[in-house]
Amino acid sequence: MSVWSTAVTAALPLSGSEGALVSVSISVEPPRLEALLDALAYLDFPINPQIYHDTGPATKPATMVEFPAYEKRLPEIRDLLETCGFPAKSVTATAMLESIRGYHAAAGVV
Repeated sequence: MSVWSTAVTAALPLSGSEGALVSVSISVEPPRLEALLDALAYLDFPINPQIYHDTGPATKPATMVEFPAYEKRLPEIRDLLETCGFPAKSVTATAMLESIRGYHAAAGVV
C-alpha cells in the first residue's frame, strides 16, 4: 500500500486563502545566482530557498533555486523576475504534493 493514497491527499489539502501551495523552481546560470537571490528578496513574502548546483548538462551548467509559495503569488514572482532580467521560462511551479512525491520517488523512498 502506498502512503500517497487519495485519502491522504483529500485529508491534507495543501491550500489556503491564496490558493494551492506549489513548489517554485527557477533555473539560473551560476554567475547570476546572487542577482536572482537579490531579486527574490524584493518579494513581499518570506522565502526559504533550496539551492541545487550543477543541474544542467555539462556543456551548460545550471543552478536550481526552489521554494514554496502559494498560487496567487506566481504572477508577482514572474513579474519581478522579468523586471530583473530573468526570462519567464526559467520559472516553473509544481503542485507541492507532486513535488514531494517526485522527491521521494527519486530518492527511492516508498
